[in-house]
Amino acid sequence: MEPSAFPGVYRSGRDLYTINALPGESVYGEPRRTEGGKEYRQWDPFRSKLAAYLLNGARPPLFEGIRSALYLGGSHGTTVSHLGEILPDAPIFVIEKSPRSFAPLLALCKRRANLLPILADAQLPERYAADAGTVDFLYQDIAQRGQARIFSENADACLASGGRGLLMLKVRSVSQSRSAPSVLAEARRELSAHRLRVGPVVDLAPFSRDHLALPVTA
Repeated sequence: MEPSAFPGVYRSGRDLYTINALPGESVYGEPRRTEGGKEYRQWDPFRSKLAAYLLNGARPPLFEGIRSALYLGGSHGTTVSHLGEILPDAPIFVIEKSPRSFAPLLALCKRRANLLPILADAQLPERYAADAGTVDFLYQDIAQRGQARIFSENADACLASGGRGLLMLKVRSVSQSRSAPSVLAEARRELSAHRLRVGPVVDLAPFSRDHLALPVTA
């Protein structure tokens, strides 16, 4: 097991791992392995767009200096469970609007102290901005239209000046007919209108088709 270029993320060959916060337990059936007295959870890029981004061309710094984070679209907690292990000392506020998904997310967060779930709609950041406060990192993975607008409004409400973010842009959730470059250009315009700077965009294929990772700086 070797440290990767990203603090808290480890590699064995092509595979990514994080140190298991709860040794002996898997979150989504992922393999575990023990080396040097530590247990590591394998991070599946076909189930986590953040893992796919790290494999496909993410650049440091990404996780360095993060003291708190806001995660939009927690779902069942697959990705955020790994993010919580990368940032063990940072409170991560996890927004999920689906009661069906929130139930397993809540169960997961009860056993991981730095994950703080909130049942809310990411389109309404005013409903949880007071709880989350100002964060250093904003992550979004939601499947609906207006993704760049939602990210921008959450950045306006919660992201610190100079803070970093990642927008996982789901092209086909924005439009079934428009091309990926057209959807990306629209997202760039929306983010720029909110004074957010977009870094090098990374295609997440073959792990997630028609998905693009947009690193953002406030």
